[in-house]
Amino acid sequence: MIVTEDEWHDLEAPQNAPGRSRIRLHPDAPLDVFLSVSHPAQRRMLVLRTDARSADHIVRTVTRLPSAAGLEMNLSAVSRLEYELQVVLTADELREVFNPLVTDVADTVREAAGAAAALTAAVERFERWQDLLRAVGRDGLGPEARRGLVGELLLLHDHILPVLAPAQAVDSWTGPSGANQDFQLPGVAVETKASTVKRPRSIRIASERQLDDTGTPSLVLSLAMLDERRGGSGVSLNRLVDGIREQITSPFVRASFDGRLVQAGYLPGHRDLYEEPRYTLRDLRFWHVREGFPRIVESDLPKGVGDCTYSLSISGLDQHRATTDEVTALIGGTHA
Repeated sequence: MIVTEDEWHDLEAPQNAPGRSRIRLHPDAPLDVFLSVSHPAQRRMLVLRTDARSADHIVRTVTRLPSAAGLEMNLSAVSRLEYELQVVLTADELREVFNPLVTDVADTVREAAGAAAALTAAVERFERWQDLLRAVGRDGLGPEARRGLVGELLLLHDHILPVLAPAQAVDSWTGPSGANQDFQLPGVAVETKASTVKRPRSIRIASERQLDDTGTPSLVLSLAMLDERRGGSGVSLNRLVDGIREQITSPFVRASFDGRLVQAGYLPGHRDLYEEPRYTLRDLRFWHVREGFPRIVESDLPKGVGDCTYSLSISGLDQHRATTDEVTALIGGTHA
């Protein structure tokens, strides 16, 4: 379920007495999950309620629960037998961030194996959001992060949305959630890179899992070569975002896209920062990542070695080139 303003609208209706209004999410989750609003303070929160035994490991670390400007995580005893973990919005200017955060944490909890694991997953996911907000800061995305986002959005706009229904296209964009590849579809996964170097000689690979094709029938690496300048005829990051939103007519799918943008660090309050620079796509290259492709994958590493980053020389990739038509066929699921 994607949390939108519609869910909060009914919860925030005035009440005659202090208390909380709530609606339940994910009845199949391993613990009780609620959206809730306190009255009369009108504080929005995500509430996770479970038995005391499942919460014991969180209780013992309560002093180390994460916090962030405008967001809080609290643990409280409902009774001797029950506890609540609350994610609370304390700054209204973060409302548009809170909705995708709540959606993400609730979905993560739903997939957990049990109540104790769900609470741990909720804390870890909140910490990831805290790290995101800290990294973005007041100045917005840095130059490299902007280029990377432009590369992903260009692929979504030019090569995925024209082939798939908007809901499937947006769902395939998994990079913002921290997945191994930026796009994951039934027939192919695509890892995207972007560069403003005139003749890039190498591609930076961030981990041993980015080019690991385990679990996917096909894996493609793409490189968007961009011209970046202030002014000119290129498109700004904002214009690229707006162009994709214009192709999505469903409010539900648009909310899903907006949530992924927030997870990628494109915060609504920073929109004024992204009118410049402008980007023009000079070239887009694709490579098949398969047997014989130069890469480091997890299964090749000695025990105890991980978190590898390395540079991939473009000059050694000619025999692995993929055509746009081949990639389109893979995305559309028509490749033989």
